[in-house]
Amino acid sequence: MFQDVVDVRDFYQTPLGKVTRQLLRARIRGMWPDVRGQSVLGLGFATPYLQPFRAEAERVLAMMPAGQGVVHWPHDEPNLTALADETELPLQDYSVDRILMVHGLEGSDHPGDMLREAWRVLAGGGRLLVVVPNRRSLWAQLERTPFGFGQPYSAGQLSRLLRKHSFTPLRTERSLFFLPFRNRSWLRAAGGWEAFARHALPGLAGAVIIEATKQVYGAMPVKRARRRMPAMMPVPAAATRNLTRDGMPD
Repeated sequence: MFQDVVDVRDFYQTPLGKVTRQLLRARIRGMWPDVRGQSVLGLGFATPYLQPFRAEAERVLAMMPAGQGVVHWPHDEPNLTALADETELPLQDYSVDRILMVHGLEGSDHPGDMLREAWRVLAGGGRLLVVVPNRRSLWAQLERTPFGFGQPYSAGQLSRLLRKHSFTPLRTERSLFFLPFRNRSWLRAAGGWEAFARHALPGLAGAVIIEATKQVYGAMPVKRARRRMPAMMPVPAAATRNLTRDGMPD
């Protein structure tokens, strides 16, 4: 089950959420330092981590699962987000170069179908970067952050799931080694603790990050029968005025 989009958005407005975004964004950017000329799709609630790619990617867009809800992004600019069934994306085959999946896979009732759909829309040799809660961490046990919802994974579990659905894992990283406490003094020290614990206490990581590439040999993964879905139509801004701020200025 997905956490409600408003709750996820509100978390990233808090001091703890801002530190979380800063540290995890740095790790994601380190794994994808150059996306020039490529199309980047965010799946789940990936908007806090997409901003660095906008200046160089050919196209950046975000899709939020229907079970989660959608908010306008980026703030005070034309909307780049859409509401979609995560197992039936409204995109053509081989239409995007990279997919960043955050607050997505662990909340889906059909994670295999979500990965199959990611496989379908990725171009040949495309890259998928999946961020999930680490099942062994304190982050996965506490519901004060979005990493405490849904199905957490170990690195081995996520790697096997990716292989099962025709992705080849390339590398694994971890992030969020600081503990999810709200004390402001602790948050100010989070960067130093992150650097120390990454090497000394790797089991503390709150998030597992795996980059994988699409396998283009063999048959396309079998997809379950497609369900008939109602057409998604744009909603007037006046009707969604309470959901138009993502609260994450850069």
